[in-house]
Amino acid sequence: MITRDELIAIGRYNKPHGVAGEISATIDVDLDTLQGLSCLVTDIDGIFVPFFVNACRPKSQETVLLTIDGIDNEKEVSRLVNHDIYALKRDYRQESLDSDADGFPLDYFIGFELRDSDGQRVGEITDVDEQTENAIFIVDREGAELMVPATDELIVEFDLDKKVMVMDLPQGLLDLND
Repeated sequence: MITRDELIAIGRYNKPHGVAGEISATIDVDLDTLQGLSCLVTDIDGIFVPFFVNACRPKSQETVLLTIDGIDNEKEVSRLVNHDIYALKRDYRQESLDSDADGFPLDYFIGFELRDSDGQRVGEITDVDEQTENAIFIVDREGAELMVPATDELIVEFDLDKKVMVMDLPQGLLDLND
């Protein structure tokens, strides 16, 4: 059984495309990464269900058209409309390492320990807010919520195996909640 902590959100199904079971989807990964995944996972009635992609073609910059194994008509594909699309973290991690290690979406780092550039523990990344112009890591710092800019310029390094991210934090940021 697939659990939520094994998954990373990579997009959302939009609407059926034609009558042969094809569906448009908005994705946050490039086409090569998408095609390298073993399956796409979707929450159907509280259960994470894997779907296997037979064909994938670009429609626009962020939108692709997908043909999914076992789905061959508009009625069946309509069940996926407006559902989130997930990838298995293990697949996504391998695909990203094969292409570009910096290509991870920010929510991949949820659950990582955040350390400053001196190696001191700051807290755990519990969420990502991408609703603002600049994305923000939400960090649990001993029960207090700390917001840290999620920019490449501040990330010094990250260890995927140990789930640790090191950032060069702006001076005074850690004192904002004091």
